[in-house]
Amino acid sequence: MLFVPLSIEVQLGSLGTDLPTEPLVVGLMLVFIIQVIAKKNDNFEFYRHPIIWLLALYYFWMLFSTAFSANFMVSFKQFLAKTWFITVFVFMTGQLNRTEKQVKTLFWVILMPNLFGIAWVLYHFKAYFFSFEYVNEAMTPFYRNHVNYAAILTLFFPFVFFAISWYKRFSLKWLILLGTAVLFLVAIQLTYTRAAYAALGIAFGAYFIIRLKLTKYAIGSALIVAVLGVLYVTNNNKYIDYAPDYHKAISHYEFDDLMSATTKFEDVSTMERVYRWVAGYQMIDKRPITGFGPGNFYNFYKGYSVGMFRTYVSNNIDKSGVHNYYLMTLIEQGFPGLLIFLLLAFGVLIKGEQIYHETDINNTTRRNMIMAIMLSLIIIYAFLLINDLLEAAKVGSFFFINLALLVNLDLMNKKDKKALDIGKE
Repeated sequence: MLFVPLSIEVQLGSLGTDLPTEPLVVGLMLVFIIQVIAKKNDNFEFYRHPIIWLLALYYFWMLFSTAFSANFMVSFKQFLAKTWFITVFVFMTGQLNRTEKQVKTLFWVILMPNLFGIAWVLYHFKAYFFSFEYVNEAMTPFYRNHVNYAAILTLFFPFVFFAISWYKRFSLKWLILLGTAVLFLVAIQLTYTRAAYAALGIAFGAYFIIRLKLTKYAIGSALIVAVLGVLYVTNNNKYIDYAPDYHKAISHYEFDDLMSATTKFEDVSTMERVYRWVAGYQMIDKRPITGFGPGNFYNFYKGYSVGMFRTYVSNNIDKSGVHNYYLMTLIEQGFPGLLIFLLLAFGVLIKGEQIYHETDINNTTRRNMIMAIMLSLIIIYAFLLINDLLEAAKVGSFFFINLALLVNLDLMNKKDKKALDIGKE
């Protein structure tokens, strides 16, 4: 019965609606706690899994950072929000999706509102002749902007793609999912979102990396590139060379112009990110260990901004964040917070690769479920390079759901192996 309200929450999130779903999430959290107290939750192996321990470390450092926050009430509210998100989307998902059949059901529950959302957007976007200039208008009222919409479609696409293999070729569901995969690709293309295109390309390469057991090497290479990049732009204040021309860093209404302007550092959305990244860089020296506290970047960053990087949208009327979740974690939770989050993010990928290759090669359904989860997580990580979407209900919920599903699929493997070993005795 708990699957019904959880399904409603997932559907609201996948539609990208701004309806106040928090009371429902809190209600589900309380129901789950009562269930645990009543000892009706017997998923004990789930809580002992290494991924859950990494998540617990991430959660408790967030609590520690909150205790030393520069604005305690803001951070405490952020911590409470994280609490009910983890409780519902990790623990309740883990309790309700312990078989492949239940995972398939969850997939269809999420797919249906996504299809409705795509139909809604395309129908309204048609009235604007699919013009990039009006892409955000077509999202109303379900999606805040085209980036949020693109993120939801892109992170869910691996599930759609691999779900095709769950059903007999040329069966009705097979045909529906094949058509759905094509529809998703068309819809993603029409989001005009650079991050979505890049994330899909990264996921395509990641598929082969996982298959070839090269995840550790890929992560190591990515970290080396990231460290060298940071050292390059910070050495002798090299980043100053990338200050924008205030009059040239403007919005563009043709997608081709936007792509060209991005390479020339003349796109306002890109340069506004740089403005905030520079401010964030200045903030790190102030509180390198505990950070400013969860949720506090917006409250303090303007005092650390550098005027020469200012753009004409730097007044930030939307009160948006730093647009890089890794940097935001460093600013708000210090170096330990960033290291813990990277340990969680990369640890999940390394463990996930192991789970994938431990899965019976003849169980293509389970193997493809694991691969879909892995690629979905990689797409989320790619988006986090230029967005803070892990704090948004729409993307954050999928991140935590993916963790829970990966743990349960690992437990299914262990259960099958144990049954096989007993059968051999």
